[in-house]
Amino acid sequence: MLTFLAYFVLGIFFVGFVRRIWIYARVPAPLKIPTTPAPTTRFGVFCRLLGEVTLFSSLFKSDKLAWAGGIAFHAGMLVVLIRHVRYFCDPLPAWFAYIEILGILAGLVMAGGVAFLFLRRLVFERVRYISSKADYLFLILMLAIAGSGLMMDFVLRPNIVAIKASMNGLLTSLHALPPANSPGDVVFLLHLAFVGILLVIFPFSKLMHAGGIFFSPTRNQVDNPREQKHVNPWAEQ
Repeated sequence: MLTFLAYFVLGIFFVGFVRRIWIYARVPAPLKIPTTPAPTTRFGVFCRLLGEVTLFSSLFKSDKLAWAGGIAFHAGMLVVLIRHVRYFCDPLPAWFAYIEILGILAGLVMAGGVAFLFLRRLVFERVRYISSKADYLFLILMLAIAGSGLMMDFVLRPNIVAIKASMNGLLTSLHALPPANSPGDVVFLLHLAFVGILLVIFPFSKLMHAGGIFFSPTRNQVDNPREQKHVNPWAEQ
């Protein structure tokens, strides 16, 4: 039952994500509105988007505290996700041992970044005023995911061998997830449930900025209105 539920959750995530990207791609951009100073070449636009995705350059210019929490959370999460490859691949290369150690530290950085962003929304009145209930829900959910993962690393160890066998089996056949025979296994199932909830709501929330950034006309447009006339898509018809 849990195995079919895992496939169902992944199906919702992938179908929802692709659907939203399809909608973004079909939305017309009738105005030339790149945020200045903007690049005047396509290569410049590529570099600008690369800076936005990897370094959050615009956020750094506008809000240093939000940038610090955001970069800590996203960088830590990236390393943690790479570390999770160990549950789906066997055997692992020898250099992956360094990722194991770095992944634990990244988990602490990830949790600290999320906690900082949560406290920022509570402490600063301006940020609290524009925060919705969904904003707090996402941060609490991320804290639950990071906290349960760290708990399995430092406090309650689950049956890693059984978990890895099940995760490997999910890629090739409908293997059942291991039963909860210890407190650590219960924490693992809770961790998996939190991740499942996040994946289900991801395509229907503002978390889709992960894909939507590439379709933002203020970021992906070349600033060349003098060199090239910008015509509305429906005006060409």
